[in-house]
Amino acid sequence: MPNTNQLPIRPVFIISDRTGVTAGTMSHTLLSQFPNIYFERHTIPFVDADDKVKASIRQINHSYKTHKIRPLVFTSFMDTNFTHEIEKSDGITIDLMEPFIHSLEHHLNADSSHKVGQAHGMSEEHDYMHRIDAINFSMKYDDGVRMGDYDKADIILIGVSRAGKTPTSLYMALHYGLYTANYPLADDDFEKGVLPDALIDSRKRLFGLTIDPMQLHKIRQKRRANSEYSALQQCQREVLQAQQFYKRYRIPHADSTAMSIEELASSIVHRMNLEVSYL
Repeated sequence: MPNTNQLPIRPVFIISDRTGVTAGTMSHTLLSQFPNIYFERHTIPFVDADDKVKASIRQINHSYKTHKIRPLVFTSFMDTNFTHEIEKSDGITIDLMEPFIHSLEHHLNADSSHKVGQAHGMSEEHDYMHRIDAINFSMKYDDGVRMGDYDKADIILIGVSRAGKTPTSLYMALHYGLYTANYPLADDDFEKGVLPDALIDSRKRLFGLTIDPMQLHKIRQKRRANSEYSALQQCQREVLQAQQFYKRYRIPHADSTAMSIEELASSIVHRMNLEVSYL
């Protein structure tokens, strides 16, 4: 993302022996507390050998020479030797793993394996296959295309088109192993004034998404500009009618306008008291 506000720039490196997703999320959360600085992020995943560590150090040192300021370097290595090598660079190293591992070793009175890939390996084949099945289920039962097996769903997201149902469904399947279906509330449903029979039979598994009409208008404009579908008045009407459905059927719901997919999914899991598997 370009630095359109011309804020002071601080280079940031996120270096991991795996995908870097966890380190990226943690560092983003921490850096979001400093809105007056533009963080130029560089993610370097799968740094799992000495030559890759040395290559990362060269990038860090080059950044220091270019910007004349020490980069922040967030690391998530299970091999502490890699962390110690990175600490010799011109960056400021922030080890995201050590404080937690050290504390757990102390309180559990046990040594960690320091083995790379434990969290996302194939050792738990059942859990891995369950995640794949959940993803396939969410793709199969996306956007109300199929409704026959809703009784197999852990959760069914409903809401107007472009309210965030599909990405949230796939995120919940991928990260929580939840069988997540979703159904778009449309004019036909609003004209009838009742939920489809398949949804009525699954009411305890329904969760609604709502969104600010102006935001919905902007999103739909990118999809179908200057159409009835994207008209602000149409967006306002659909959102209002969806909210009336939620109230009528006592369906729990959340506003997706200012929430990330991660926040939205976590909120749904908590409010619906869903049993999840962290794979």
